[in-house]
Amino acid sequence: MIFQPVLNVFLLVLLFAPVAGLAVWMLVRSVRRTADGASGAGPVMWSLRLVMVLACFAMLLRPGIPGGAVQTLATDTDVVIVLDTTASIVAEDWYGDRPRLEGARADVQAIVDEYPGARFALITFDAAAEQRLPLTTDTTALMSSLEILRPEVTAQSRGSSIGIANAMLQETLAAAAQSAPDRSRMVFYLGDGEQTAASDPESFSGSAQFVDGGAVLGYGTDEGGPMRITSGSFEAGDPGYIEYQGAPAMSVRDDANLQTIGDELGVPLQIRDAAAPIDLPTAPATTTNYAESGEVGNVIELYWVFAMIMVLLLGVELARAAMLAAQLRGLALRGDAR
Repeated sequence: MIFQPVLNVFLLVLLFAPVAGLAVWMLVRSVRRTADGASGAGPVMWSLRLVMVLACFAMLLRPGIPGGAVQTLATDTDVVIVLDTTASIVAEDWYGDRPRLEGARADVQAIVDEYPGARFALITFDAAAEQRLPLTTDTTALMSSLEILRPEVTAQSRGSSIGIANAMLQETLAAAAQSAPDRSRMVFYLGDGEQTAASDPESFSGSAQFVDGGAVLGYGTDEGGPMRITSGSFEAGDPGYIEYQGAPAMSVRDDANLQTIGDELGVPLQIRDAAAPIDLPTAPATTTNYAESGEVGNVIELYWVFAMIMVLLLGVELARAAMLAAQLRGLALRGDAR
């Protein structure tokens, strides 16, 4: 038998000992009254209430038995996600008029689900590249970082290059290869390929030697989508849209630039559409299979047995209360009739 209490056992005892003591005292008292000739169901009801208290105590101890071994899968892979956080990432042409960032978040979640046990790093770029999260197996931290992620402030935007993260990506991959040469490395570049800087995009070819797989994921449409102004403040109200020559500026996906990035990294390009599921590549051969990963002991929970006992005893209490209420009502009606 295994116990996994929801609270410290000492605290549970402190909480339940007074209640159980009261139930025992009332039980003894009702037994004595019955012995003295009193009628009623006192001993039975207080016995059931004592059992209810003990069942609740046992339920909170969360008893269980060992068993139900399950196999686990570990992916010995480092996954680096490079995400565009320029104003165009919130252009409203995903799933109709939703921001592209929503699609990027959903795809990152799919990547996390596809490679269990992998380490993930997050690099974002707009006017400059920034490593938001170093390589970690904490996927909750990764998704939390994406949830609070906001694009650059519109007023501070001076144009951006789709390749500005090339040096940081290469450094991250090289460090990962040096520290864990037996692990494979995958790169997922998420963006629209729109080059707004006056210079030519930087090349990612220096990172190709460290990349074993991945994909370039393209967001946006040929028609383009309008971009809301981002101020970085928490003031309520609609900030409006970025305008160009008196009309909403439209962000249009650049397939040629995205394909160039894919060629430089040695990974395929996939144009994303909210209506189609993401097609992720299989993990490199270093991914261990189920047999190699071993088994993790599982616990068969038994708390539900005590929960059912409590439900049944509560049903008895409610039925008895209903009967007493009916009896009192009948007495009241007879009193009125007199």
